[in-house]
Amino acid sequence: MKLQEHQAASLHTITGYGDCWIAVNAQTTEGSLLVMPEGMLQAWRPQQWQDIKAEDFELMIEAKPDLVIVGTGAQQRFLHPKLISQVSSQGIGVECMATPAACRTYNILMAEGRKVLAALLPMQA
Repeated sequence: MKLQEHQAASLHTITGYGDCWIAVNAQTTEGSLLVMPEGMLQAWRPQQWQDIKAEDFELMIEAKPDLVIVGTGAQQRFLHPKLISQVSSQGIGVECMATPAACRTYNILMAEGRKVLAALLPMQA
């Protein structure tokens, strides 16, 4: 699916997604992805929600976002509280939702100027 809203070129905007890919600023990346409006844009180790480990959140803590949105694939899945406790203990909110909803929510919060980080699994996760 293509997302059309245009943002400033310097910000990482999610412009589309499909079964195995996510597009940021019209550049397609296959697999899982970490993205922040400014700075972080990189691959993320887990490829399925069952593969997520506590250490997969270490980069997120270093980035110090206000909120982490975890896109869990085609369906919303909830991560075990032990997985996200180290993030929550730093005062960082964590929300889990299906990847399409995570992409839309990230774009809305980014447009509002929020310091948000999206950790996105592909739709086939």
